Amino acid sequence: MIENQHSETFIFRISPLIKLTLLSLYIALTVPLPFLSEATNAPVPPVILAIGLTLGAIALYAALTERVIINDKGIQVSYPGWVPDLFRKGWYLPWAEIKALKPRSTGQGGLVYYFVNNSGEGYLLPMRVVGFAKLVRIVEAKTGIDTTDVRPLSQPWMYLILFTCTILLLLVDAWTISNAIAIS
Repeated sequence: MIENQHSETFIFRISPLIKLTLLSLYIALTVPLPFLSEATNAPVPPVILAIGLTLGAIALYAALTERVIINDKGIQVSYPGWVPDLFRKGWYLPWAEIKALKPRSTGQGGLVYYFVNNSGEGYLLPMRVVGFAKLVRIVEAKTGIDTTDVRPLSQPWMYLILFTCTILLLLVDAWTISNAIAIS
């Protein structure tokens, strides 16, 4: 969601589709574990697993609360006050300090972009926000850096496919949990 706080401040948040997909995938991958622990008499008690998995879900949700704030002075990545700084650090770059936008290839063959400041430090350009094209246009207008080749890391259809696979996995989870309950 893009929020225009006043004429020159914009807040870009992570796409709801991405949030839903990643949280659902986490649930699909972890929910059966306490039940399987109980059914197999695993050395880790189901309660301990459930507590750990709940803390993991909170940490994932916290990471997904990232927001990009753009105003006349610069660009900032931040998190809500309830997310400890120790857990996720944001950053702020004044427009005047941005020297370049450099692409880097990922291990999966995609491209991510880093802002490079006058000191040579790199700051990851958030690419999973709603309104990414608008964010990039603002960056180009404020810095003068050509952004015509900057594209999002992944397209919405990729997350729709992942979400569909996650739904199928949740159906398998329901079957697994019902069998684990029947065994124990």
